[in-house]
Amino acid sequence: MDKDRYSRQIRFRAIGENGQTALSQKHVIVIGAGALGSGIAETLTRAGIGTLTIIDRDYVESSNLQRQSLYSNADAAARLPKAIAARNRLNEINPDVVIHAHVLDAAPADLEKLVPGADLLMDGTDNFDTRLIVNDLAQKHGIPWIYGACVGSSGMSFTILPGSTPCLSCLLASGIMTGETCDIGGIVAPAVQAVVAHQTVEALKLLTGNEMDLRQTFLTFDLWRNQHYEVDLSGMRNPGCPSCGSERTYPHLAAGSRLKAAVLCGRDTVQLRPSNGLPLNLNQLAELLERLDGHLDRNPYLLSYSHEDKRLVFFPDGRVLVHGTNSIAEAKRLYHGLIG
Repeated sequence: MDKDRYSRQIRFRAIGENGQTALSQKHVIVIGAGALGSGIAETLTRAGIGTLTIIDRDYVESSNLQRQSLYSNADAAARLPKAIAARNRLNEINPDVVIHAHVLDAAPADLEKLVPGADLLMDGTDNFDTRLIVNDLAQKHGIPWIYGACVGSSGMSFTILPGSTPCLSCLLASGIMTGETCDIGGIVAPAVQAVVAHQTVEALKLLTGNEMDLRQTFLTFDLWRNQHYEVDLSGMRNPGCPSCGSERTYPHLAAGSRLKAAVLCGRDTVQLRPSNGLPLNLNQLAELLERLDGHLDRNPYLLSYSHEDKRLVFFPDGRVLVHGTNSIAEAKRLYHGLIG
């Protein structure tokens, strides 16, 4: 270990030399290498994590550069996969860190091969479909994970400890989460940086043996409105939760738990159907989509949103038709950008 590189961190008494040594022996998996994930990966790499695994399905685009700190114009021009671009940059920042990059969709079968043995999972995802998979895997394997999300000028974070805190499924049932996305509400970079700071300081506490200093609350803030809230959720752990309760079934790891997709023959259209079977509130969705630049139409039976050469048609039963593509990956990306 290069003590000079980490000298200022070692001088921080809560970490010290023992904590720095512990950090250098830990393995963290970052799921998603967008705004949050790239910031998390950079912070942990500079801090001297031993091994970092980065998982992302997307590639770098110019619209990412405003807030995703690891990437460059050259990465966007080459449409380099984010996991690869992140690894390349992080190797330059700290060659002592072992970095594994995986360009893949975070499906249960793939994550099940990578997660066991990790010390911590970090949330850099942009949708609850993937987060619920991560949550079930964390509960199944007893691995802590740190939730984070941001949109507009606001953000939130919560540290989830299997067997101790409520899990994400418990929190979703409580109604504390919101579904607005960056594609709808936009985002300013300081909100990203603030969430990354809260997530990574919790990570450093866990990885250096300072569990007693972990924040016990669900944090939410709005930088633009100068608002900051912390909510005690300790009483929201549900004994009957299928993900963390006494009789766990880990429902989001099942084969049929993910967003279902099918290419409609001869129509240049992909149909998506959420696995939860819940109805879609078209009135609420219309209020969100009205903020965007595209064209919105509706009738009593469906909601249609068009932008450039793509059109998404939403039905009350939760189904969505994505017109203008036969790529399931692109259809899912458009869907998650609007629905979360």
